[in-house]
Amino acid sequence: MALCSHSSLKDLCLPSSSKTIPYNNIISHSRLTRRIRMSSGGGQLATYEEGKLERPSWTGETPLSRLVGALISFKPLFSVLKLGARQVLISTAEKTNIPWRGMTREILESDVYKEMDTIQNASVEYPDYYLNPFHAYDEGNLSWLAAAEAEAATMSMVRRAIPDASSLDEANQIVRGNWLQAIEQHHQQYSGNSQIRDILDVGCSVGVSTRYLADRFPSAKVTGLDLSPYFLAVAQFKEKKSFPRKNPVSWVHANGESTCLPSQSFDLVSVAYVLHECPKRAIINLVKEAFRLLRPGGTIALTDNSPKSKILQELSPVLFTLMKSTEPFLDEYYLTDLEGTMREAGFVNVLTSLTDPRHRTVTATVPY
Repeated sequence: MALCSHSSLKDLCLPSSSKTIPYNNIISHSRLTRRIRMSSGGGQLATYEEGKLERPSWTGETPLSRLVGALISFKPLFSVLKLGARQVLISTAEKTNIPWRGMTREILESDVYKEMDTIQNASVEYPDYYLNPFHAYDEGNLSWLAAAEAEAATMSMVRRAIPDASSLDEANQIVRGNWLQAIEQHHQQYSGNSQIRDILDVGCSVGVSTRYLADRFPSAKVTGLDLSPYFLAVAQFKEKKSFPRKNPVSWVHANGESTCLPSQSFDLVSVAYVLHECPKRAIINLVKEAFRLLRPGGTIALTDNSPKSKILQELSPVLFTLMKSTEPFLDEYYLTDLEGTMREAGFVNVLTSLTDPRHRTVTATVPY
């Protein structure tokens, strides 16, 4: 998920505080919800449980966060933590019937490498933060191994979000279904009769979120944009092998902070599981660029870790230390006032919804 990439772990809102506004028909999972009730329109309203804090105690400038930071900065220990985090990801995935090693091998032994020539934009300049190690990969998102493992990691993230789901499909129905429902309902409510004709998926990774958007909005022209040509090569390779679409997905190798795409050319800009991998300055630039790219009445949708998630606030010390060892900008993400950043960029109707026990979706509109 990065800036253009993937992640392996995620109200009427006021600038200083927020409360969750559930959306009609959001899919619920009874064992994980605090409250389920029927709306007047017959659909379900699901509210997932929030923690007692504004953000996890292991983030920011708290004593616990500083202690974890000191441990991670010790290089010999960091190497052990990085290896441990990777082993936990793979073993957790395979215990839930996600064939991580098999999926990776299938990509690495394929003809995916041929896609690089048509994907890579040689003029792209990588920002300094993007060259950091991510997700236990020394090359970060700029490697074939990271690209080959990205989809399995995404599947594992979904299973962790809904641990009681009977299958990956059921977990996706909740995680992806609620995210898409939040987008669709926001656009319907605040964009009048404006049709979603053009969609940009920023930080599309290997195209998992992009394909969900294309399936949900089949009449739209969908573009997946990422800063990793390796991820995009896998995305294009997998899309070519899938059932042909009426509107084929386009893939763009560019920086989501400055895409060079035409202004006011999209009705929906989605950024899924990307922001927690970015420093604050990049988050601000991403939001500003999305505002430039959207037409009046257009919708932005940001989905990522929720600072108010009860589950994330109560992670065990081992798990949050492992997670922070592979996510160098996690503290900056949790300390960023995302809703305030969106308002400062010019967005209105900023709403935050906890769309699964771990993740929030923040939607907003470009004013007419």
